Amino acid sequence: MVHPRGRGCPLADANTGETVARISTRGPDVAAMVEYAREVGGPALRQLTFHQRANILKELAKHLMGYKDEFYALSHRTGATKRDTMVDVDGGFGTLFSFSSKGRRELPNATVILDGPLEPLGRGGTFVAQHVYTSRPGVAVQINAFNFPVWGMLEKLAPAFLAGLPSIVKPAGQTAYLTVAVVRRMVESGLLPEGSLQLLVGSHRGLLDALGPQDIVGFTGSAATGALLREHPNVVRGGVQLNVEADSLNCSILGPDVGVDDPEFDLYVKQVVTEMTVKAGQKCTAIRRVIVPAGMADAVTEALTARLSKVVVGAADHPDARMGALVSLAQREEVRKAVRTLRASSELVFGDPERVEVTGADDGTGAFMSPILLRAAPGAKEPHDVEAFGPVSTIITYGSVAEAVELAARGQGSLVGSLVTHDEDVAREVVLGVAPGTADSWCSTGTTPRSRPATVPPCRSWCTAGPAARAAARRWAVCAASSTTCSARPSRAPRTCSPRSPATGPPVRAAPSVRRTPSARTWPNCGSVTPSSRRSVRSPAPTSTTSPSSPATPSTRTPTRRRPPRTRCSAGSWRTDTWWSRWPRGCSWTRPRARSSPTSASTTCASSPR
Repeated sequence: MVHPRGRGCPLADANTGETVARISTRGPDVAAMVEYAREVGGPALRQLTFHQRANILKELAKHLMGYKDEFYALSHRTGATKRDTMVDVDGGFGTLFSFSSKGRRELPNATVILDGPLEPLGRGGTFVAQHVYTSRPGVAVQINAFNFPVWGMLEKLAPAFLAGLPSIVKPAGQTAYLTVAVVRRMVESGLLPEGSLQLLVGSHRGLLDALGPQDIVGFTGSAATGALLREHPNVVRGGVQLNVEADSLNCSILGPDVGVDDPEFDLYVKQVVTEMTVKAGQKCTAIRRVIVPAGMADAVTEALTARLSKVVVGAADHPDARMGALVSLAQREEVRKAVRTLRASSELVFGDPERVEVTGADDGTGAFMSPILLRAAPGAKEPHDVEAFGPVSTIITYGSVAEAVELAARGQGSLVGSLVTHDEDVAREVVLGVAPGTADSWCSTGTTPRSRPATVPPCRSWCTAGPAARAAARRWAVCAASSTTCSARPSRAPRTCSPRSPATGPPVRAAPSVRRTPSARTWPNCGSVTPSSRRSVRSPAPTSTTSPSSPATPSTRTPTRRRPPRTRCSAGSWRTDTWWSRWPRGCSWTRPRARSSPTSASTTCASSPR
């Protein structure tokens, strides 16, 4: 551990203003941190298989759960209520569990991932290609925001660790003391390989200068800082991969078919108030624009005002508090400044940005703020350009569904969006309209189960990445079933494919005999999948105990089933009119005779067609 020089700047308790910790920008040698991650952390991680890494994530989550009381106490000092802390702390631990589970279910117990089956490149079957995924010899730099000091860190750390990338975590200064506490417990556990996790508190100046084309930077924060990172020479010309999650003017649309007496109306009002008050509105997924039909604007305003008036603002650890403080006095001033900008074209219908009644604390020393509800004038521009990162939302009216879609698009891209309607045509038009500019869309009705969110938070068990990442995830699901490797030099002599784990994985345990049916087939290099969906993952291919040419007693004899007559295609593959055409070229399948004693099936491959 390297301690900073000097006293540094104080970090205040969001509720009382007391100093919790101090932070300094004069810290360690960032170039040395990057080199240490490359030379020590990377090799240590890449020696582990995906399953070993996944198991470490699971044990790490279990270890951290033993210190929840400690983390909860520090989280309250950031202004987070018990409900807010559950989202951050418990949500972070759940992320570790989820990635651990997905890693063990969807990835092989190996250090590489096979991307699909072997691709034949020659007529004789002796020239083939195999695409694989492997770990990058780089570093994952994670620059996080202040609103989720635990979950924000772990949601980036878990996939990087699973992929074999050492991480350098740079938390936001305002809540860094909570991140430090969690990282300290992670290091003390002894579960992490040396150099796989490093923490940089303070300034990240010079960090990007030490990165190269094998390194990745994940940034969450303001659009202004994200723009500066995009202009860095190593990002523009040096090949450093940068992923920016910045300001997001998320919207929620009320369908024109919804009336005041409909259950959808009550659902809509509840979700808006919830998104305004959880974490005091300091969320990337919070609803900033409330888009409603012009004829329903008064009813929505009245319902939101009535519900917001019941919200108790108070100290984070007070039992009656339903909304806590903003993270700091400086952040409260930023939100007030944004509200003043929004009021240039919007009317204030609820709340006072300058004063609020606080339970269990003093609004003078704590960073408390009232929920603010605005109603935009027709044609207002500010609600689509300015984000007040706090408990602030603006009501915007529309005349037609097409206009609602146009208003949603004026946010210039959103992380999430939601629609409340019971009309399928409305849902179709809105979803297709907002899809190009919205990462995730959620459609709700009055019958939406309570276990589902009314808006679309980035759920840990749901891939919310772009199409390319989702396609890669689907390929992972296929390649996780890889269990048989054909390894022989090209020759015309037959060779036997013995089931084993891909690449460096351990041998696969022999499976019991199964009946060969059209509903389940075994591919030599991608496990067992169903004809209807090659993405499904099943048990590995059974271990070979006999071969068609080996002697066998009558009770264990396993005659070879020949394929039907076939015709040869110009591409060098074999086709038939039956489901046997899906069987890999040059392979025959054997099984025990009916009613015989249990034995294992075998697969025999030839280097050239028979």
